[in-house]
Amino acid sequence: MGQAATTNSVARHGPTWWGAEVITPVLPPPVRPGDRVAVLSPSWAAPAHFPAIHERAMRRLREDFHLEPVEYPTTRADSTPRQRADDLNAAFGDPAIRAILSTIGGDDQITVLPHLDTDVVRANPKRFLGYSDNTNVLNYLWYQGIPGIHGGSTQVHLGPVPDGIHLESLRAALFGGDVTLREPARSRDYGLRWDDPRALTEPAPAQPAERWTWSGPARKITAPTWGGCLEIIEWTLAAGRFVHPTAAYDGMVLMLEAHEEPKPPAENYRMLRNLGERGLLTAAAALLWGRPPVGDHDHPVAAEDTARLRAEQREAVLRAVAEYNPQLVVALDVDFGHTSPQWLMPYGGAVTVDGETHTITAYFGPTMPSSPSSPH
Repeated sequence: MGQAATTNSVARHGPTWWGAEVITPVLPPPVRPGDRVAVLSPSWAAPAHFPAIHERAMRRLREDFHLEPVEYPTTRADSTPRQRADDLNAAFGDPAIRAILSTIGGDDQITVLPHLDTDVVRANPKRFLGYSDNTNVLNYLWYQGIPGIHGGSTQVHLGPVPDGIHLESLRAALFGGDVTLREPARSRDYGLRWDDPRALTEPAPAQPAERWTWSGPARKITAPTWGGCLEIIEWTLAAGRFVHPTAAYDGMVLMLEAHEEPKPPAENYRMLRNLGERGLLTAAAALLWGRPPVGDHDHPVAAEDTARLRAEQREAVLRAVAEYNPQLVVALDVDFGHTSPQWLMPYGGAVTVDGETHTITAYFGPTMPSSPSSPH
């Protein structure tokens, strides 16, 4: 695909403000078998510390997805924000790279953003996959009119034994297609430790998963998404960069999920209250709340306590909704974000949230021809 065609692919699908004009972008083109995809560490370079997990993920990309992963200097090296931004700029600027996958999140990606070359990024839109700290890049791209993919981590979901839900939605996120999300029978907040050899060969233990909880009117909403990791959204709003006027978020499907460090329900409520005071809860038409982690390796939670703790988290979310927008169509404990199995979701692309049938459908755009792409 030539440069002009690639640039023009960012065209009409979700609310983004460029000056006073409202632009509605679509997802950048999907990949095809044989394409080269960048694998980057824009936050923490987990592959530098757990290379066996990383190597297995790269093998799955080649053998199961028929893609050619391309690593950069900081993929396996702890590095400065400027160095990581240089790799992002290089990946966006290389026409042979058709998508960018993050290895994992971290906690300092906000310091990478000032070093990104906006002209290069906007001239070469491509699918960026990540979540957690990668909400920084996803929101930055959304601000430029380029939707991305919320979810996917080669180190977390592709290196260890993957689950079918993740593989299904990762394939759609990369190659295109529509996905109707399903409620899993079991879920887990964390997997086996990466220095445990079993992580390469055995599925991690899981607990029974609570059903999704629905609230609000029985209304069907089809709209673009925005949000991501709640803590990163809080940081973004505090920094005041790459944030549009509240009207730009009108009618959106707000996707929010908590990071992997379990926290009291009151803390999530306060962050949601901040969004409410900013007008973002009122602007939204629907809310998807990701299944929140309630335990980690150092603080395991017994199965009989998991349901109670998640119920307390749901009550905190619904308290904020009741105070700021009782007309929101709400689905709670949806399996995206810091959970496994993990559904990937468009970030800025369209999603249908149906409060009557209690279904969620994600749209990743049309698929491309299955033959390997020609050289670019």
